[in-house]
Amino acid sequence: MRVFHLWPLLQPNRTLIRATAVDQLARLVDLAAEAGLDVLVDGVQGHLSSFDFYPEWTRAWHHRNVFTDPEAIEAQADLLRTLGRALAGRPNLIGIQLGNELNNLVEHNPVSVQEVDHYLDTLLAAARGGIGEGPLVTHSAYDAAWYGDDHPFTPEASARKGDLTTVHPWVFSGDCARRYGPRSPQVLHLAEYGVELATAYADDPARPVWVQETGAPEPHIPAADAPEFARATLLNAAGCAGLWGVTWWCSHDVDRSLADYPELEYTLGLFDSAGRAKPIADALADTIAKLRSEPRRVTGRRTALVLECTRATRSVSGPGGAFFEAWMRLRAEGERPAVVLAQRAEDTAYLAARGVTDVVRVS
Repeated sequence: MRVFHLWPLLQPNRTLIRATAVDQLARLVDLAAEAGLDVLVDGVQGHLSSFDFYPEWTRAWHHRNVFTDPEAIEAQADLLRTLGRALAGRPNLIGIQLGNELNNLVEHNPVSVQEVDHYLDTLLAAARGGIGEGPLVTHSAYDAAWYGDDHPFTPEASARKGDLTTVHPWVFSGDCARRYGPRSPQVLHLAEYGVELATAYADDPARPVWVQETGAPEPHIPAADAPEFARATLLNAAGCAGLWGVTWWCSHDVDRSLADYPELEYTLGLFDSAGRAKPIADALADTIAKLRSEPRRVTGRRTALVLECTRATRSVSGPGGAFFEAWMRLRAEGERPAVVLAQRAEDTAYLAARGVTDVVRVS
């Protein structure tokens, strides 16, 4: 379970972290343990389901760029250190994440690649300093980090900072489901592709990748197609050697009495807003049980497709891009292609570490 405790509630003033709110968060983690649930806590929250949550000290007359203002960065670092100390030692704590898809905040907080790197390094170090060794310390970004030309959050930052790589392969990114269809290979193999793309950018060939967000938003995935989408997404991702795990977004539908959410947010749950399991919940549970009783035999990917792009042209690897479509063609033909960056395509030691024997370039 991922826990989003809103930033304004935790830190209403730059120099004040509410002890009662931190205590409530720790109590929630303990209650989750009683229910048999492991927990990842997101700290600077940040962005959630099309809404942004800023403390007032970052806004209006007091506006501070949350990524570049030194005092704002230090305040966030202090928050993460405090959360780490409060949560340390709990056996059901997966770890701390800096925040959910923090790169959504660049719209109102202009930032450079170098400033993003400094921000992430500072906050990751603060979280680690608070929680100590053992639990994961991570960060996450939405798909613009992988597919968005000139986006300041980069694939390298996602794949090389923190203890593992998180990917959020949403079918609405790049209009993937609408472009190819909800039952298309491009949709059913999207999470698998996200894992392989992330692996290519990592310095460590064995770095784990967490499919941290995926789901079946209507109308991109019609309700009738959602159970098969869930089954295929899990089974295909489970064939990736670097997969750490999959977490589904999300538990419950948003109640229709609540206004101003994008349409897709109302139907994303495994349960409806009254708590009734939907067909997709049964499909997901059945698939998980199958994977646990009959684990998939994961074999190396001997063929790798070479990705040639720069930060300014990374859209070639997103839906509609030439590389994305070439990878999906190979996958639809029965191949299980890995992804290799162009600068490593002739690095024999690296290729051997990945188990790659054949490299294929996009023609």
